[in-house]
Amino acid sequence: MTPSLEVFRTRLEEKVLFATLDAPPLNLVGAEMVRDLVSLVQYLQTAGDEVAVVVFDSANRHFFSAHVDMLNVPGVRAEAARLGDGCTLGGLYRRISTLDQVTIASIAGRVRGAGSEFILACDMRFASREHALFGQPEVGVGAIPGAGAAQHLTRLLGRGRALEVLLGSDDYSADLAERYGWVNRALPDEDLGPFVDALARRIARFPLAALADTKRRVNEITLARVSELDEDGRLFLQGAQRPEFQARIKALFEQGLQTDGATEADLGAALARIAP
Repeated sequence: MTPSLEVFRTRLEEKVLFATLDAPPLNLVGAEMVRDLVSLVQYLQTAGDEVAVVVFDSANRHFFSAHVDMLNVPGVRAEAARLGDGCTLGGLYRRISTLDQVTIASIAGRVRGAGSEFILACDMRFASREHALFGQPEVGVGAIPGAGAAQHLTRLLGRGRALEVLLGSDDYSADLAERYGWVNRALPDEDLGPFVDALARRIARFPLAALADTKRRVNEITLARVSELDEDGRLFLQGAQRPEFQARIKALFEQGLQTDGATEADLGAALARIAP
């Protein structure tokens, strides 16, 4: 039986668990979302053959997940730590990557920061050509991404493009994200849902043991070590203590950060406006 969740709406059909993030207005990576992800991981680790594929999508067509809740980073960290062994947000995301089940992100809307790191932890990512927008804004406010973006993007995009994304702190269209390797495919918005649904149901018909074994071998080649993710988290927290980080975050909040307005709609441009 699927767990009772706060901000994810779930339904299970033919071994495919559909999990729709519904935390308006921005689907922030907040304590509630992380609490739900911990519960989902714990459920999936013991689900056996009941679930073969998990599809994550968003109820909000404008924001898949804006970024971490900057007003409650301690709460986010505390919820991730419920998995034990000093688990960080990056560690939680890695647990998602190492599940036996296949995880697919179906992305319409903006996805940045810790939201982007969440989809990067999924096994596959498919995006709406018209509505998806990607970004890693952390360097623009004075910190390193803290939950795996540097690790994933370097492996997926290569060194030069990863540095372009991370250091530039700008927004990327779905087409460019596809060209760079951030997502598997960018699809017309009307085709995204049917494509992901068909792929998920196809994969779910195959033996779970073969899916898990294949994932395990690919993960051994491609996933960062837990210690590397922990170091990213440490460096993010270190950066967040610097005066320039605090000043830039304050300026963004004064412009409307974490509200459904122009700053969140075009965060890449907003970062350029606060630069000295």
